[in-house]
Amino acid sequence: MSDSLDVTGERIRTIVERIEHIEEEIKALNEGKKEIFAEAKGEGYDVKVIKEIIRLRKQDKDERDEHETLLDLYMRAMESSESEQAKAA
Repeated sequence: MSDSLDVTGERIRTIVERIEHIEEEIKALNEGKKEIFAEAKGEGYDVKVIKEIIRLRKQDKDERDEHETLLDLYMRAMESSESEQAKAA
């Protein structure tokens, strides 16, 4: 019984250490990402817009098109509602 616990314990330790190593790599990559955003900001680029571009590039074309269509639809509905409220006032 003790031997199976030792083997299992060793395997768990290995898994935990691998995850910890990956977390360190992720932290380093995130620091690199921050530096790139700071560089872009220093050159006068709008970081929010760059982040939006990155988000959009992760979507496929159909998903982007659907998002843009809904955004346009919702904006027109709001504008229509606002103009109706202005007429009523």
